[in-house]
Amino acid sequence: MCLGIPAKVIEVDESGIGKVDHLGTKVKANLTLIENVKIGDWVILHAGFAISRLNEEEAQETLQLLREYAQIKS
Repeated sequence: MCLGIPAKVIEVDESGIGKVDHLGTKVKANLTLIENVKIGDWVILHAGFAISRLNEEEAQETLQLLREYAQIKS
């Protein structure tokens, strides 16, 4: 199963490569598939690529659902 996860953009360089924060884990991400990405934006990250933008409310709701799912499965 493939899963895209919400992550907050914390760095962006001029080439469109940056870093995102997912629950405290900071990872390199390719942000070039989304126009005008800025620090503080929330994105869906899949296989190192930001594939869509979402607002903070959507991101928090999705993260909460993932946490609940993880508790059910454990």
